[in-house]
Amino acid sequence: MKNIISTSFVAAALLVSGASLSTAKMPAKADTAAPAMNMDKGSFVKQVQSSNMFEIESSKLAQQKARDGDVKEFAQQMIKDHTKVGKDLKSAAKVDADGMLSPKHAAMLETLKGASEQEFQPLYIEMQNVAHMEAVTLFATYAKGGDDDATKAFAKKTLPTLEMHKMHVAKLVAAH
Repeated sequence: MKNIISTSFVAAALLVSGASLSTAKMPAKADTAAPAMNMDKGSFVKQVQSSNMFEIESSKLAQQKARDGDVKEFAQQMIKDHTKVGKDLKSAAKVDADGMLSPKHAAMLETLKGASEQEFQPLYIEMQNVAHMEAVTLFATYAKGGDDDATKAFAKKTLPTLEMHKMHVAKLVAAH
């Protein structure tokens, strides 16, 4: 029942923002998940900045609102790792600003903020699951077909961390 509730909240948040849950059917490995296609640096940076900001802000909420220690521990790791990703992106892509949340990520964050104590944790876990599937695909795609060598190197270097996050959150999904 919890998974049905959390999935419907995630689906509602993503539908409001125009996204879809189709990424939930992606292969586990980034090499097979992302087709070799060209992606421009500006689009990649914008998406990474929004995703990164969502990861950090939603995880700060989880530090306060999650019930279980393993979820709070995961959230702390997300804050630490995604703060580093943001710094590394700025250095590699030569950008100054942190960017801003996309409408999709803003809607997801607002959904989390408005979630009841009982709804929050399963919703956070499911959103992290979807977000990390999308992030792995985004980074793998840019690593294969990006238009800036330094930013491509950043994507390749960061991808294993995101894959680790994806596996970690999959364990949380299974455990909760």
